[in-house]
Amino acid sequence: MLDIQQLQIQLGDNQLNYHQQINSGDIVTLQGVSGVGKSSLLLCIAGFIQPVRGLISWQGTQISSQPIEQRPVAMLFQENNLFEHISVLKNARLGTANIGDTEIFAAAKELQITEQMQKMPLQLSGGQRQRVGLLRTLLRPEPLILLDEPFAELDNQTRTIAANWVNKIARAQNKTVLLVTHQMEDVDILADRNWLME
Repeated sequence: MLDIQQLQIQLGDNQLNYHQQINSGDIVTLQGVSGVGKSSLLLCIAGFIQPVRGLISWQGTQISSQPIEQRPVAMLFQENNLFEHISVLKNARLGTANIGDTEIFAAAKELQITEQMQKMPLQLSGGQRQRVGLLRTLLRPEPLILLDEPFAELDNQTRTIAANWVNKIARAQNKTVLLVTHQMEDVDILADRNWLME
C-alpha cells in the first residue's frame, strides 16, 4: 500500500495538502485544474520535492526521507525523459537490466515504435519520444510507477493503444500506478479509482 499521511508541500505562496491511501496493484488517475498539485505530488513521492510535513510510506516502510535512488519508484516526467547522446534502444535499456531486448522490442511493437529503436532521440517526434519513455518506465523493476501526463503528445488512436498497453503491463506485473491526466478516456481505460484533486 502507498500511504500518504497528512502530507504538506509548500510551493511559493501555495500550500498543497494530501492525505490518501492507495492499494498495491491499483491504478489511480489524478485529475484537477492546473496548479492544484498533481505533478508536485508525484515529484514529492519520487523525492524531487521535499515536504514541509507528513509521511509517505510504501508497504509499511517510510520512504519520505530516503534518497531518490533508493525509493521503489519509476517516474515518467512530462518532458526530458531521454538522453540525447545515446540511441533510442540504449535509452530503453536504462534501468531495465532485468529484461532482455526481446521484451523491449515486443513492447516497442505494441507501442508502434519498432522502427525508431535504432534512431537517436532528436530524430523522434514528441509522441514517439513519449512512448519510448513510457516503455522504459513500465519495464523497470520498481513496483511504484508515477506517470505525469504520459499520453499528452499522442493522437487519439495512439493514446488508446498506449493506455491499453500500460493497463496490460501494470496488471500483469502488479504495479501500483499514479497517472496524471486531463482526459476521461484515460480514466475509463485505466483507473481503479479517479482522485479528483481540489
